[in-house]
Amino acid sequence: MALLQLILHNIFSFVLIISVIVFIHEFGHFLVARLCGVKVDEFAIGFGRELIGFTDKKGTRWKICPIPFGGYVKMFGDKNGSSIPDEDLLAQMSVAEKKVSFLGKTVWQRMAIVVAGPVANFLLTIFIFTFLFRINGLNTVLPIIDVVAENSAAAESGLKKGDRILSINGKEISAFEEVRELVTLSVDKELQLIILRNEEEISLTTIPKIQTTKNFFGEEVKVGMLGIGASKSIHQDLNLGQSFLEANKETYKISIAIFKAIGELITGKRSVDELSGPIKMAKYSGKTVEMGFTVVLWFAAMISLNLGVMNLLPIPVLDGGHLFFYLIEAIRGKPLSQKIQQISFKFGLSLVLTLMLFTIFNDVRQIVLGM
Repeated sequence: MALLQLILHNIFSFVLIISVIVFIHEFGHFLVARLCGVKVDEFAIGFGRELIGFTDKKGTRWKICPIPFGGYVKMFGDKNGSSIPDEDLLAQMSVAEKKVSFLGKTVWQRMAIVVAGPVANFLLTIFIFTFLFRINGLNTVLPIIDVVAENSAAAESGLKKGDRILSINGKEISAFEEVRELVTLSVDKELQLIILRNEEEISLTTIPKIQTTKNFFGEEVKVGMLGIGASKSIHQDLNLGQSFLEANKETYKISIAIFKAIGELITGKRSVDELSGPIKMAKYSGKTVEMGFTVVLWFAAMISLNLGVMNLLPIPVLDGGHLFFYLIEAIRGKPLSQKIQQISFKFGLSLVLTLMLFTIFNDVRQIVLGM
């Protein structure tokens, strides 16, 4: 019974969090489409047959569907919610109908409508981070070493307690978190450190070692580590403007880290075992709900940011794929043939479905191995 309650709790938490984030994403598409004069046929949260819904005064059908892994906005002139153009329908449209169809808009308007979804996710992330910085302030752990583990990469390179890290590979360091971020992503890579010891700058070289540690959710993960710790910190209360600025910095920093991680997955520098699917996401969702409201907000911001970044990838079916096609159209002065687009969309859909199935398998495998 307890296991069933836990599963239901995780599923409910996941559906609630992902539905809000998907709604914001799709509302970005919807809002800009309406501003551009496009008639929107459907606004759906989830996939599959409609569970509940209603039709607004402008003819848009708002509905909730049972498969909670996304959503879509179907615009007049599209074949379906994947924004695949219906060229046959366009050829049969009257002049008035073309004016309110998605395909009847300029390529720049279509690009604006497509990019509005990811932008909405970025804005949601910034909004949440702004709120969190405003209520929590900014805690900065100084990059002053107070612990050096025995037989660690740090000990072997000559790092000592009291050393202040000034830069790593030429990048100036002002907080210990920056050290952690650089080291975690630099497994088996040589790092050039400039430290301050007894008012003297010293150059040291080190290579992080792969170690098993626990992530935010208490699960074991393998990362690069130097084997150092720091505890001296300073706290700063932030006003709304400062919170907004820090939120933008954090959003940019994490976005770059996500793009780098994707690149490392593609090149094989990062293990595919790190990919998480809906099962693990549900598990994380349940845990964050138990941890409190601010943790739920942080988790939602991270999911929103990941959704925004992933949708910008130039994969057909995703927003980034549509943007890529529209960019080609803007350069050529005409769109790619319908046949090429349909083949590309089928490939993109197959790729996305394969990735989803793999992440589900990966989640199940890790859960079974962890039992």
